[in-house]
Amino acid sequence: MGRIVVAGSGAMGAMVAYHLALLGADDVVVAERGELASGSTSRAMGGVRQQFSTAAEVVLARESIEFLAALGSGLFRQVGYLFLATTPAGLAELEERRALQLELGVPVERVDPTVVEGLAVDDVLGATCCWRDGVADPRGVALEVLRRAAELGVEVREHMPAEELDFDVLVIACGPWSPQLAETVGVELPIRPLCRQLLRTSPLPSLPESLPMVIEAESGFHFRRRDDRLVLAMTDPEPRWTYDATVDESLFADRLERLARRYPPAAGATIADAWAGLYDMTPDAHPIVGRIADGVYAACGFSGHGFMQSPAVGRALAESILTGESSIDLSPYALERFEAGAVFPEHLVL
Repeated sequence: MGRIVVAGSGAMGAMVAYHLALLGADDVVVAERGELASGSTSRAMGGVRQQFSTAAEVVLARESIEFLAALGSGLFRQVGYLFLATTPAGLAELEERRALQLELGVPVERVDPTVVEGLAVDDVLGATCCWRDGVADPRGVALEVLRRAAELGVEVREHMPAEELDFDVLVIACGPWSPQLAETVGVELPIRPLCRQLLRTSPLPSLPESLPMVIEAESGFHFRRRDDRLVLAMTDPEPRWTYDATVDESLFADRLERLARRYPPAAGATIADAWAGLYDMTPDAHPIVGRIADGVYAACGFSGHGFMQSPAVGRALAESILTGESSIDLSPYALERFEAGAVFPEHLVL
């Protein structure tokens, strides 16, 4: 097959390169124009869930959990994802999604929301949780996978634009920067950047180590434990379609108020740190995975879900590149679906 250049060293690029090497490819290069794993992966929340609203997304996440769990608790902890519904409509949506997830083999349970000590649940009508879901160190995972790939013979090149290398096969896995690289090979990708921000609180003593990711189903407000602090996230009131990853401090007070109301043990916390990153959004919030031109493949447009789905996508795309077939059906993610109008929107974008 010749040289395969994987553009991007985040979780997605790392997983593709690693699985290519596992399957026997002997001339694989990871080309990173900046520092390794320094893009969207380094700024990610790190949640790993199987609780999506469409079957295709559930399968990608389901097939990724085992790989991440095998990395060990230092990189991925299966503390669960707890969804809270406070309205009848929100509860009905949780139950509808739960039925789909159970059908696909994901053990999502109805739970008593008081399972999390200290959580304020007076307004909660119902809750679901998958205890196999959890939280990870995204950059740590990417770097570990790159290390394993290098041990298998993959050449990992930092500060190297992919378009400056000769290749027989190109894999575009650059997140929100993928369209620019695709243009150099004559392909237009319907991806645009959406700025999202994360807020980290001041230290909070006695946070339980087993605290799950907690999500308000209706508002999308969610938080997780990271060391002795909480990291908070929520959709901005107005979407910011931009490459400008600037933090909007005007939202801090609202987020802290929401946190104190939902998790009173965090009352009095302040925002100690904040950063913004970019989602690579497609029109239907599903990724573009597979062949997009002769000798060119894509693994991008994950709309905020790439890290948690990267092990399954990396394996399936590597199989497709090397054998023409894959163990997971990638046809729902073909670029051509947008021309055909066959979109199937993922509604649970956090």
